[in-house]
Amino acid sequence: MKQQSCMREFARYTILSVLGTLGVSCYILADTFFVSKGLGTNGLTALNLAIPVYNFIHGTGLMLGMGGATRFSVCKSQRKLDEINRIYTNTIYLAAVLSVVFALIGFAFSKQLALFLGADTSVLEMTNTYLRWLLIFAPAFILNDVLLCFVRNDGSPQLSMIAMLIGSFSNIVLDYLFIFPMQMGIFGAIFATGLSPIISIVMMFPHWFRKKNTFHLVKTQIRKDIIKQDVSLGFPSLLAQLSSGIVMITFNAIILKLAGNTGVAAYGVVANISLVIVAVYTGIAQGVQPLISTFYGAGNDRQTKIVLRYAMVTMLSVSAFVYLFIFFFAQPITFVFNSENNIALQQIAVTGLKLYFISTPFVGYNIILAIFFTSIEKALPAHILSILRGLILIIPMAFFLSALWEMTGVWLTYPITEFLTALLGFVIYKGNQNEERNNEL
Repeated sequence: MKQQSCMREFARYTILSVLGTLGVSCYILADTFFVSKGLGTNGLTALNLAIPVYNFIHGTGLMLGMGGATRFSVCKSQRKLDEINRIYTNTIYLAAVLSVVFALIGFAFSKQLALFLGADTSVLEMTNTYLRWLLIFAPAFILNDVLLCFVRNDGSPQLSMIAMLIGSFSNIVLDYLFIFPMQMGIFGAIFATGLSPIISIVMMFPHWFRKKNTFHLVKTQIRKDIIKQDVSLGFPSLLAQLSSGIVMITFNAIILKLAGNTGVAAYGVVANISLVIVAVYTGIAQGVQPLISTFYGAGNDRQTKIVLRYAMVTMLSVSAFVYLFIFFFAQPITFVFNSENNIALQQIAVTGLKLYFISTPFVGYNIILAIFFTSIEKALPAHILSILRGLILIIPMAFFLSALWEMTGVWLTYPITEFLTALLGFVIYKGNQNEERNNEL
Protein backbone atom coordinates (compact mmCIF):
# COMPACT_ATOMS: atom_id res chain seq x y z
CA MET A 1 0.00 0.00 0.00
CA LYS A 2 1.46 3.35 -1.05
CA GLN A 3 1.88 6.08 1.56
CA GLN A 4 -0.87 8.26 0.03
CA SER A 5 -3.25 5.30 0.05
CA CYS A 6 -2.21 4.49 3.62
CA MET A 7 -2.97 8.08 4.68
CA ARG A 8 -6.39 7.86 3.03
CA GLU A 9 -7.22 4.61 4.83
CA PHE A 10 -5.93 6.03 8.11
CA ALA A 11 -8.15 9.11 7.76
CA ARG A 12 -11.17 6.97 6.79
CA TYR A 13 -10.89 4.51 9.66
CA THR A 14 -9.89 7.07 12.27
CA ILE A 15 -12.51 9.71 11.52
CA LEU A 16 -15.29 7.14 11.44
CA SER A 17 -14.02 5.45 14.61
CA VAL A 18 -13.70 8.74 16.53
CA LEU A 19 -17.21 9.79 15.54
CA GLY A 20 -18.49 6.41 16.70
CA THR A 21 -16.69 6.35 20.05
CA LEU A 22 -17.81 9.92 20.69
CA GLY A 23 -21.33 8.66 20.18
CA VAL A 24 -20.84 5.90 22.76
CA SER A 25 -19.34 8.33 25.28
CA CYS A 26 -22.44 10.48 24.94
CA TYR A 27 -24.53 7.69 26.51
CA ILE A 28 -23.40 8.81 29.95
CA LEU A 29 -22.76 12.46 29.06
CA ALA A 30 -26.38 12.85 27.94
CA ASP A 31 -27.50 11.28 31.22
CA THR A 32 -25.26 13.71 33.11
CA PHE A 33 -26.72 16.74 31.34
CA PHE A 34 -30.38 15.77 31.65
CA VAL A 35 -30.04 14.40 35.20
CA SER A 36 -28.31 17.61 36.30
CA LYS A 37 -31.18 19.64 34.82
CA GLY A 38 -34.00 17.40 36.01
CA LEU A 39 -32.73 16.04 39.34
CA GLY A 40 -30.12 18.57 40.52
CA THR A 41 -27.00 17.97 42.60
CA ASN A 42 -28.27 14.77 44.26
CA GLY A 43 -29.10 13.25 40.87
CA LEU A 44 -25.66 14.17 39.57
CA THR A 45 -24.04 12.62 42.67
CA ALA A 46 -26.04 9.39 42.26
CA LEU A 47 -25.09 9.15 38.60
CA ASN A 48 -21.40 9.71 39.34
CA LEU A 49 -21.42 6.99 41.99
CA ALA A 50 -22.93 4.54 39.46
CA ILE A 51 -20.70 5.37 36.47
CA PRO A 52 -17.80 3.06 37.56
CA VAL A 53 -20.09 0.09 37.03
CA TYR A 54 -20.72 1.28 33.45
CA ASN A 55 -16.93 1.34 33.02
CA PHE A 56 -16.76 -2.30 34.12
CA ILE A 57 -19.49 -3.36 31.69
CA HIS A 58 -18.14 -1.33 28.76
CA GLY A 59 -14.62 -2.56 29.53
CA THR A 60 -15.79 -6.17 29.37
CA GLY A 61 -17.39 -5.55 25.98
CA LEU A 62 -14.28 -3.81 24.66
CA MET A 63 -12.04 -6.60 25.96
CA LEU A 64 -13.99 -9.21 24.02
CA GLY A 65 -14.49 -6.99 20.97
CA MET A 66 -10.92 -5.70 20.68
CA GLY A 67 -9.36 -9.05 21.61
CA GLY A 68 -11.47 -11.06 19.19
CA ALA A 69 -11.35 -8.49 16.39
CA THR A 70 -7.56 -8.10 16.60
CA ARG A 71 -7.05 -11.82 16.09
CA PHE A 72 -9.80 -11.74 13.44
CA SER A 73 -7.88 -9.09 11.41
CA VAL A 74 -4.62 -11.03 11.60
CA CYS A 75 -6.32 -14.27 10.49
CA LYS A 76 -8.20 -12.45 7.74
CA SER A 77 -4.95 -11.04 6.30
CA GLN A 78 -3.57 -14.59 6.35
CA ARG A 79 -6.73 -16.01 4.66
CA LYS A 80 -7.61 -18.32 7.58
CA LEU A 81 -11.35 -18.06 6.94
CA ASP A 82 -12.51 -21.05 9.02
CA GLU A 83 -10.59 -19.78 12.04
CA ILE A 84 -12.34 -16.41 11.71
CA ASN A 85 -15.77 -17.97 12.32
CA ARG A 86 -14.49 -19.96 15.29
CA ILE A 87 -12.99 -16.79 16.81
CA TYR A 88 -16.26 -14.88 16.37
CA THR A 89 -18.44 -17.69 17.76
CA ASN A 90 -16.25 -18.24 20.82
CA THR A 91 -16.22 -14.50 21.47
CA ILE A 92 -20.04 -14.50 21.46
CA TYR A 93 -20.05 -17.52 23.82
CA LEU A 94 -17.90 -15.66 26.34
CA ALA A 95 -19.94 -12.46 25.94
CA ALA A 96 -23.13 -14.38 26.77
CA VAL A 97 -21.67 -15.91 29.94
CA LEU A 98 -20.32 -12.60 31.27
CA SER A 99 -23.57 -10.81 30.37
CA VAL A 100 -25.56 -13.22 32.53
CA VAL A 101 -23.19 -12.60 35.46
CA PHE A 102 -23.70 -8.82 35.27
CA ALA A 103 -27.48 -9.16 34.93
CA LEU A 104 -27.71 -11.47 37.96
CA ILE A 105 -25.73 -8.98 40.05
CA GLY A 106 -28.23 -6.31 39.00
CA PHE A 107 -31.21 -8.41 40.07
CA ALA A 108 -29.77 -9.53 43.41
CA PHE A 109 -27.15 -7.08 44.70
CA SER A 110 -27.76 -3.57 43.28
CA LYS A 111 -28.57 -1.99 46.68
CA GLN A 112 -25.51 -3.53 48.36
CA LEU A 113 -23.41 -2.29 45.45
CA ALA A 114 -24.84 1.23 45.77
CA LEU A 115 -23.92 1.30 49.48
CA PHE A 116 -20.43 -0.02 48.71
CA LEU A 117 -19.90 2.78 46.17
CA GLY A 118 -20.66 5.39 48.84
CA ALA A 119 -24.35 6.26 48.38
CA ASP A 120 -25.84 7.83 51.52
CA THR A 121 -29.55 8.08 52.41
CA SER A 122 -30.06 11.20 50.28
CA VAL A 123 -28.98 9.49 47.04
CA LEU A 124 -29.33 5.75 47.80
CA GLU A 125 -32.67 5.21 46.07
CA MET A 126 -31.59 6.95 42.84
CA THR A 127 -28.19 5.21 42.79
CA ASN A 128 -29.79 1.81 43.39
CA THR A 129 -32.33 2.30 40.57
CA TYR A 130 -29.68 3.38 38.10
CA LEU A 131 -27.34 0.52 39.01
CA ARG A 132 -30.01 -2.19 38.90
CA TRP A 133 -31.16 -1.35 35.38
CA LEU A 134 -27.65 -0.59 34.13
CA LEU A 135 -26.61 -4.15 35.07
CA ILE A 136 -29.79 -5.69 33.65
CA PHE A 137 -29.02 -4.01 30.32
CA ALA A 138 -25.39 -5.27 30.42
CA PRO A 139 -25.99 -7.95 27.73
CA ALA A 140 -26.96 -5.22 25.25
CA PHE A 141 -23.89 -3.08 26.06
CA ILE A 142 -21.49 -6.03 25.80
CA LEU A 143 -22.93 -7.48 22.57
CA ASN A 144 -22.95 -4.01 21.00
CA ASP A 145 -19.24 -3.51 21.82
CA VAL A 146 -18.35 -6.92 20.35
CA LEU A 147 -20.31 -6.43 17.13
CA LEU A 148 -19.02 -2.89 16.61
CA CYS A 149 -15.41 -4.12 16.75
CA PHE A 150 -16.00 -7.06 14.39
CA VAL A 151 -17.99 -5.00 11.87
CA ARG A 152 -15.30 -2.28 11.87
CA ASN A 153 -12.54 -4.86 11.34
CA ASP A 154 -14.54 -6.50 8.54
CA GLY A 155 -14.16 -3.48 6.28
CA SER A 156 -17.30 -1.60 7.39
CA PRO A 157 -16.08 1.26 9.60
CA GLN A 158 -18.82 3.50 8.18
CA LEU A 159 -21.63 1.16 9.27
CA SER A 160 -20.00 0.80 12.70
CA MET A 161 -19.91 4.57 13.05
CA ILE A 162 -23.51 5.02 11.88
CA ALA A 163 -24.73 2.39 14.36
CA MET A 164 -22.93 4.06 17.26
CA LEU A 165 -24.11 7.56 16.33
CA ILE A 166 -27.75 6.57 15.85
CA GLY A 167 -27.66 4.69 19.16
CA SER A 168 -26.21 7.74 20.87
CA PHE A 169 -28.63 10.17 19.25
CA SER A 170 -31.52 7.92 20.31
CA ASN A 171 -30.23 8.07 23.88
CA ILE A 172 -30.25 11.87 23.85
CA VAL A 173 -33.79 12.07 22.49
CA LEU A 174 -35.10 9.37 24.84
CA ASP A 175 -33.33 10.97 27.83
CA TYR A 176 -35.22 14.18 27.23
CA LEU A 177 -38.56 12.42 26.68
CA PHE A 178 -38.29 10.11 29.69
CA ILE A 179 -36.93 12.65 32.21
CA PHE A 180 -39.00 15.73 31.31
CA PRO A 181 -42.33 15.14 29.48
CA MET A 182 -42.80 11.64 30.95
CA GLN A 183 -41.34 12.50 34.41
CA MET A 184 -39.65 9.09 34.83
CA GLY A 185 -36.74 10.45 36.92
CA ILE A 186 -33.48 8.51 37.23
CA PHE A 187 -35.15 5.39 35.81
CA GLY A 188 -35.88 7.34 32.63
CA ALA A 189 -32.19 8.19 32.30
CA ILE A 190 -30.98 4.60 32.55
CA PHE A 191 -33.88 3.22 30.48
CA ALA A 192 -32.90 5.57 27.63
CA THR A 193 -29.24 4.56 27.99
CA GLY A 194 -30.11 0.85 28.03
CA LEU A 195 -32.20 1.08 24.86
CA SER A 196 -29.40 2.82 22.93
CA PRO A 197 -27.10 -0.21 22.38
CA ILE A 198 -30.12 -2.27 21.32
CA ILE A 199 -30.87 0.32 18.62
CA SER A 200 -27.18 0.28 17.62
CA ILE A 201 -27.22 -3.53 17.25
CA VAL A 202 -30.31 -3.37 15.03
CA MET A 203 -28.57 -0.80 12.82
CA MET A 204 -25.72 -3.28 12.19
CA PHE A 205 -27.99 -6.07 10.91
CA PRO A 206 -27.41 -5.17 7.20
CA HIS A 207 -23.76 -6.24 7.53
CA TRP A 208 -24.80 -9.90 7.74
CA PHE A 209 -26.55 -9.64 4.37
CA ARG A 210 -23.53 -8.24 2.53
CA LYS A 211 -21.32 -10.42 0.34
CA LYS A 212 -18.15 -9.02 1.91
CA ASN A 213 -19.18 -10.16 5.39
CA THR A 214 -16.55 -12.73 6.41
CA PHE A 215 -17.66 -13.78 9.91
CA HIS A 216 -20.63 -15.95 10.95
CA LEU A 217 -21.81 -18.00 13.91
CA VAL A 218 -20.86 -21.67 13.42
CA LYS A 219 -21.19 -24.90 15.36
CA THR A 220 -18.00 -25.19 17.36
CA GLN A 221 -16.85 -26.20 20.80
CA ILE A 222 -15.59 -23.68 23.30
CA ARG A 223 -11.92 -23.27 22.44
CA LYS A 224 -9.71 -22.42 25.40
CA ASP A 225 -6.97 -21.06 23.13
CA ILE A 226 -9.39 -18.57 21.50
CA ILE A 227 -10.85 -17.51 24.85
CA LYS A 228 -7.32 -17.00 26.16
CA GLN A 229 -6.38 -14.90 23.11
CA ASP A 230 -9.54 -12.78 23.43
CA VAL A 231 -8.85 -12.07 27.09
CA SER A 232 -5.09 -11.56 26.65
CA LEU A 233 -5.26 -9.23 23.63
CA GLY A 234 -8.34 -7.41 24.90
CA PHE A 235 -7.22 -7.10 28.51
CA PRO A 236 -5.64 -3.63 28.08
CA SER A 237 -8.99 -2.31 26.81
CA LEU A 238 -10.74 -3.88 29.80
CA LEU A 239 -8.15 -2.58 32.20
CA ALA A 240 -8.41 0.94 30.79
CA GLN A 241 -12.13 0.92 31.60
CA LEU A 242 -11.71 -0.94 34.90
CA SER A 243 -9.07 1.51 36.01
CA SER A 244 -11.39 4.41 35.16
CA GLY A 245 -14.02 2.82 37.35
CA ILE A 246 -11.62 2.05 40.19
CA VAL A 247 -10.16 5.56 39.98
CA MET A 248 -13.66 7.06 40.13
CA ILE A 249 -14.50 4.96 43.19
CA THR A 250 -11.24 6.02 44.86
CA PHE A 251 -11.64 9.68 43.93
CA ASN A 252 -15.29 9.68 45.07
CA ALA A 253 -14.28 8.28 48.45
CA ILE A 254 -11.49 10.85 48.89
CA ILE A 255 -13.62 13.77 47.66
CA LEU A 256 -16.57 12.80 49.90
CA LYS A 257 -14.30 13.35 52.90
CA LEU A 258 -12.80 16.59 51.54
CA ALA A 259 -15.84 18.30 49.97
CA GLY A 260 -18.94 16.12 50.51
CA ASN A 261 -21.64 15.41 47.92
CA THR A 262 -21.03 18.78 46.25
CA GLY A 263 -17.41 17.79 45.61
CA VAL A 264 -18.51 14.45 44.15
CA ALA A 265 -20.98 16.25 41.89
CA ALA A 266 -18.18 18.58 40.74
CA TYR A 267 -15.96 15.59 40.06
CA GLY A 268 -18.87 14.13 38.08
CA VAL A 269 -18.64 17.09 35.69
CA VAL A 270 -14.89 16.59 35.25
CA ALA A 271 -15.13 12.81 34.94
CA ASN A 272 -17.89 12.90 32.35
CA ILE A 273 -16.02 15.38 30.17
CA SER A 274 -13.00 13.11 30.58
CA LEU A 275 -15.08 10.22 29.20
CA VAL A 276 -15.64 12.21 26.01
CA ILE A 277 -11.98 13.16 25.61
CA VAL A 278 -10.80 9.62 26.29
CA ALA A 279 -13.36 8.47 23.71
CA VAL A 280 -11.58 10.59 21.08
CA TYR A 281 -8.24 8.95 21.87
CA THR A 282 -9.88 5.52 22.02
CA GLY A 283 -11.44 6.25 18.63
CA ILE A 284 -8.05 7.07 17.14
CA ALA A 285 -6.59 3.88 18.65
CA GLN A 286 -9.49 1.68 17.54
CA GLY A 287 -9.39 3.28 14.10
CA VAL A 288 -5.76 2.34 13.50
CA GLN A 289 -6.06 -1.11 15.08
CA PRO A 290 -7.47 -2.87 11.96
CA LEU A 291 -4.79 -1.27 9.78
CA ILE A 292 -1.91 -2.09 12.15
CA SER A 293 -3.13 -5.67 12.68
CA THR A 294 -3.50 -6.18 8.91
CA PHE A 295 -0.03 -4.79 8.13
CA TYR A 296 1.46 -6.81 10.99
CA GLY A 297 -0.22 -9.99 9.78
CA ALA A 298 1.19 -9.36 6.28
CA GLY A 299 4.70 -8.71 7.70
CA ASN A 300 4.74 -5.04 6.60
CA ASP A 301 6.55 -3.37 9.53
CA ARG A 302 7.19 -0.12 7.67
CA GLN A 303 3.51 0.61 7.11
CA THR A 304 2.76 -0.37 10.70
CA LYS A 305 5.12 2.35 11.96
CA ILE A 306 3.72 4.92 9.50
CA VAL A 307 0.18 4.36 10.79
CA LEU A 308 1.39 4.68 14.40
CA ARG A 309 3.10 7.97 13.53
CA TYR A 310 -0.09 9.31 11.93
CA ALA A 311 -2.01 8.38 15.08
CA MET A 312 0.43 10.15 17.41
CA VAL A 313 0.51 13.37 15.36
CA THR A 314 -3.28 13.43 15.25
CA MET A 315 -3.46 12.83 19.00
CA LEU A 316 -1.08 15.71 19.80
CA SER A 317 -3.06 18.12 17.60
CA VAL A 318 -6.32 17.12 19.28
CA SER A 319 -4.73 17.42 22.75
CA ALA A 320 -3.56 20.99 22.16
CA PHE A 321 -7.00 22.08 20.94
CA VAL A 322 -8.87 20.29 23.76
CA TYR A 323 -6.80 21.73 26.59
CA LEU A 324 -6.90 25.30 25.28
CA PHE A 325 -10.68 25.05 24.86
CA ILE A 326 -11.18 23.67 28.39
CA PHE A 327 -8.80 26.21 29.96
CA PHE A 328 -10.54 29.23 28.46
CA PHE A 329 -14.12 27.94 28.70
CA ALA A 330 -14.06 26.11 32.05
CA GLN A 331 -16.66 28.46 33.57
CA PRO A 332 -19.38 28.06 30.90
CA ILE A 333 -18.67 24.30 30.59
CA THR A 334 -19.32 23.83 34.31
CA PHE A 335 -22.36 26.09 34.24
CA VAL A 336 -24.06 23.78 31.72
CA PHE A 337 -24.16 21.03 34.39
CA ASN A 338 -24.83 23.33 37.37
CA SER A 339 -28.60 23.78 37.12
CA GLU A 340 -28.91 24.91 40.77
CA ASN A 341 -26.19 27.58 40.36
CA ASN A 342 -24.28 26.00 43.24
CA ILE A 343 -21.33 28.34 43.81
CA ALA A 344 -19.20 25.73 45.59
CA LEU A 345 -19.77 23.20 42.81
CA GLN A 346 -18.85 25.84 40.20
CA GLN A 347 -15.57 26.77 41.91
CA ILE A 348 -14.46 23.18 42.55
CA ALA A 349 -15.27 22.01 39.01
CA VAL A 350 -13.62 24.97 37.24
CA THR A 351 -10.36 24.44 39.14
CA GLY A 352 -10.61 20.71 38.49
CA LEU A 353 -11.06 21.13 34.74
CA LYS A 354 -7.97 23.34 34.40
CA LEU A 355 -5.71 21.02 36.44
CA TYR A 356 -7.09 17.56 35.56
CA PHE A 357 -6.83 18.02 31.79
CA ILE A 358 -3.16 18.92 31.78
CA SER A 359 -3.06 15.15 31.28
CA THR A 360 -4.51 15.17 27.74
CA PRO A 361 -1.37 14.46 25.63
CA PHE A 362 -0.10 11.81 28.05
CA VAL A 363 -3.48 10.02 28.19
CA GLY A 364 -3.67 9.96 24.39
CA TYR A 365 -0.12 8.66 24.05
CA ASN A 366 -0.71 5.86 26.58
CA ILE A 367 -4.01 4.72 25.04
CA ILE A 368 -2.65 4.61 21.49
CA LEU A 369 0.59 2.90 22.51
CA ALA A 370 -1.28 0.20 24.48
CA ILE A 371 -3.58 -0.53 21.50
CA PHE A 372 -0.54 -0.55 19.18
CA PHE A 373 1.12 -3.30 21.23
CA THR A 374 -2.17 -5.21 21.33
CA SER A 375 -2.54 -4.87 17.54
CA ILE A 376 0.84 -6.51 16.92
CA GLU A 377 0.02 -9.29 19.43
CA LYS A 378 2.46 -8.07 22.09
CA ALA A 379 0.12 -8.22 25.05
CA LEU A 380 2.69 -7.88 27.87
CA PRO A 381 3.81 -4.26 27.21
CA ALA A 382 0.16 -3.25 26.82
CA HIS A 383 -0.67 -4.96 30.14
CA ILE A 384 2.22 -3.20 31.90
CA LEU A 385 1.15 0.26 30.71
CA SER A 386 -2.50 -0.36 31.53
CA ILE A 387 -1.83 -1.71 35.03
CA LEU A 388 0.59 1.10 35.86
CA ARG A 389 -1.71 3.94 34.84
CA GLY A 390 -4.85 2.27 36.11
CA LEU A 391 -3.87 0.80 39.45
CA ILE A 392 -0.27 0.74 40.61
CA LEU A 393 0.54 4.44 40.26
CA ILE A 394 -2.72 6.36 40.40
CA ILE A 395 -4.32 5.03 43.59
CA PRO A 396 -1.37 5.58 45.98
CA MET A 397 -0.70 8.88 44.18
CA ALA A 398 -4.29 9.99 44.85
CA PHE A 399 -4.02 9.34 48.59
CA PHE A 400 -0.57 10.91 48.82
CA LEU A 401 -1.33 14.09 46.86
CA SER A 402 -4.77 14.61 48.45
CA ALA A 403 -3.16 14.38 51.90
CA LEU A 404 -0.55 16.90 50.75
CA TRP A 405 -2.71 19.45 48.84
CA GLU A 406 -6.34 18.32 49.42
CA MET A 407 -8.53 18.94 46.32
CA THR A 408 -5.63 20.38 44.30
CA GLY A 409 -3.78 17.14 44.95
CA VAL A 410 -6.79 15.13 43.75
CA TRP A 411 -6.88 17.04 40.45
CA LEU A 412 -3.10 16.72 39.88
CA THR A 413 -3.09 12.96 40.48
CA TYR A 414 -4.27 12.11 36.96
CA PRO A 415 -1.78 14.22 34.92
CA ILE A 416 1.19 13.17 37.06
CA THR A 417 0.30 9.47 36.79
CA GLU A 418 -0.25 9.62 33.03
CA PHE A 419 3.01 11.54 32.53
CA LEU A 420 5.05 8.94 34.43
CA THR A 421 3.37 6.10 32.50
CA ALA A 422 4.05 7.86 29.18
CA LEU A 423 7.76 8.09 30.05
CA LEU A 424 7.91 4.37 30.74
CA GLY A 425 5.87 3.64 27.61
CA PHE A 426 8.39 5.52 25.50
CA VAL A 427 11.23 3.48 27.00
CA ILE A 428 9.37 0.20 26.35
CA TYR A 429 8.59 1.19 22.76
CA LYS A 430 12.22 2.10 22.03
CA GLY A 431 13.36 -1.16 23.60
CA ASN A 432 10.93 -3.08 21.39
CA GLN A 433 12.23 -1.28 18.29
CA ASN A 434 15.86 -2.07 19.19
CA GLU A 435 14.94 -5.72 19.75
CA GLU A 436 13.33 -5.90 16.30
CA ARG A 437 16.42 -4.36 14.66
CA ASN A 438 18.68 -6.88 16.41
CA ASN A 439 16.47 -9.74 15.23
CA GLU A 440 16.77 -8.52 11.64
CA LEU A 441 20.59 -8.54 11.76
